[in-house]
Amino acid sequence: MIRLLLADDQVLVRAGFRALLDAQPDIEVVAEAADGAQALEAVREHRPDLVLMDIRMPVLDGLAATRGITEDPALDGVRVLMLTTFELDEYVFEAIRSGASGFLVKDTEPEELVRAVRAVVAGDALLSPGVTRRLIAEFAARSKAPAAAGSLAALTDREREVMALVGIGLSNEEIARRLVVSPLTAKTHVSRAMVKLGARDRAQLVVLAYESGLVRPGWLG
Repeated sequence: MIRLLLADDQVLVRAGFRALLDAQPDIEVVAEAADGAQALEAVREHRPDLVLMDIRMPVLDGLAATRGITEDPALDGVRVLMLTTFELDEYVFEAIRSGASGFLVKDTEPEELVRAVRAVVAGDALLSPGVTRRLIAEFAARSKAPAAAGSLAALTDREREVMALVGIGLSNEEIARRLVVSPLTAKTHVSRAMVKLGARDRAQLVVLAYESGLVRPGWLG
């Protein structure tokens, strides 16, 4: 059972999400929060598997609340899926850098929201690759200068290649087809790259791919 926390300052938004998600046989909404401070308190109390976190909230915004979760070793198993009103919200890239595992626009289709929740908890997708590659490219272009190439020295050539493909938004299945390997092999390479680089999840691997200079904005494969 996926235990989920809803953090949004709009009562109607929370009510709509709760009705949809609680109706799923494998998802349970364990708590709600109207601001970032409440969200942090609720996360510490309930230890959910996933937080649906609005980026813009009063008292403490979603970015600060996300950092509070991802930087706390005691909350290591808690994932954060950011909610935004617009696809090109200026904070999306910073949210992923802060440790969020993915993002979703609030008006997404119900079935996509449910898939997103399951995908992030499973840790095997960054959600909507097409949207992901546009957003990451947009905000990577405004981010800090690429880190030294030596930061990838621990990776094998194949792991670098796979990481670059992750960076342009490809799923494990798409990587497997591109490299003519099995999806399991692709997933193994992704997992090894994450471990070697200390990436919390696939989302942070994408950020590292851009920040290291391995992938540049506009390289969409």
